Amino acid sequence: MGREVSESCVDSLLTEMVSTYCHRFYANKPELAARRIEAIGYQVGHQLSERYTMERPRFTDHLEAIKFICKDFWSELFKKQIDNLKTNHRGTFVLQDNRFRWLTRMSVDPQSESQDNSADGENKAAQATSMHLYFPCGIIRGALSNLGIPCAVSADISNLPACSFVVRIKA
Repeated sequence: MGREVSESCVDSLLTEMVSTYCHRFYANKPELAARRIEAIGYQVGHQLSERYTMERPRFTDHLEAIKFICKDFWSELFKKQIDNLKTNHRGTFVLQDNRFRWLTRMSVDPQSESQDNSADGENKAAQATSMHLYFPCGIIRGALSNLGIPCAVSADISNLPACSFVVRIKA
């Protein structure tokens, strides 16, 4: 019997974690909240990578490990593969998820802000959404670190719920 966690439980956990770190623990220090959320994701990714690669031989190159993340690892987490993978063949990979599950319930509501503060309101909404992306960035970084690939991972939101994760391999 597989050990799985309900999707709604994970969604609620992520939302509560981001809210707690951003509004309670580090209310005036968003960069510290972001680092802590990413660190938790790193631990999760490291452990999941260990679990999902137990029966596999070690990967021989970076591209093979990234393909594992895009296909098998992502499928275990989100029940789908990454939609697109791009690389410059110099250590930078872009993983595109056109419907990133953890962003599907997020949106920017232009009616909720007054006309004078609409740009400020959109900026706050974008910042809140980006705080939710530190966790999956940490998961990817932790998984790759466990595979022997030190890297930096960042996220880019182009059009909700689409999301791109940029992985830069450290030399």
